[in-house]
Amino acid sequence: MSRPDVTHSAACPSGEAWPSPAKESDARPVVTATRRIAHRAESISTADRMVPEETPIALSYGGTTHAVMMASPADFEDFALGFSITEGIVAAADEIEAVEVEDLGAGIDIQIRLRDVANTRFEARRRRLAGPVGCGLCGIESIEEAMRAVPAVGAPRLALTPDDISRSVRLLAQQQPLHRQTGAVHAAGFYIPGKGVVMAREDVGRHNALDKLAGALSRAGIAGAGGAVVVTSRVSVEMVQKTASIGSPLIIAVSAPTALAIRTTDAAGMTLVALVRGDEFDIFTHPDRVVSGVATHVA
Repeated sequence: MSRPDVTHSAACPSGEAWPSPAKESDARPVVTATRRIAHRAESISTADRMVPEETPIALSYGGTTHAVMMASPADFEDFALGFSITEGIVAAADEIEAVEVEDLGAGIDIQIRLRDVANTRFEARRRRLAGPVGCGLCGIESIEEAMRAVPAVGAPRLALTPDDISRSVRLLAQQQPLHRQTGAVHAAGFYIPGKGVVMAREDVGRHNALDKLAGALSRAGIAGAGGAVVVTSRVSVEMVQKTASIGSPLIIAVSAPTALAIRTTDAAGMTLVALVRGDEFDIFTHPDRVVSGVATHVA
């Protein structure tokens, strides 16, 4: 089905905060009904099933594409801001001057315009990563970029009870409408003790969901240090890096972490809780933020 191009734009005037989240166009569907044959133990039937859409989304800075992600076609401005923050391109929302989102039919192009200081910093970074052709350093610098240091989160001010941990996963499940329709998307949420899951985003990609959450939190002015990031996926080192960029000292996951993710959270002073199943879970690093009587560091 052909669709007209749809453009959304948002500007952040100098000295002002990023604009409040606004409802984006629903011209591009996030889920689609598809016909399928259902084989069951005692019957075979034909019916519709809802499946998630995914589309290439280009994130471009200064007119040049920096990355293309396969993602759910929604929450574009959250994605632009969150990706920029978690990838270290900007430190805060006010370093972005404007975001323009254009539907090109074959995909989405998000044009991000940085303010002068951030743009100068980003251009220097891009030149460094490009490097001279054949110099032999490009791979080394790309590896260093992928393994960028995660800043220490500081003292363990945030404290969660075991009930907080199980509750955070339970509440996040209630904020996953796309998953309820399709059973095929990830979610990332932000849990604050006493308030619950105050923000959540879904996407076909786990990294994308976390980027969108980062952008939504920044736009809403919610500080990451006051809560825990909750994800429905496994925990890779990239998920840890993005959580640290948000400023949260605690990540909660329903699946398992990788060994590198455990080492990274440990070095950054972050608490990693994973394999949450009802009231059961495993604490891998810095258990002092979980007030359950665990006295020793397990990492």
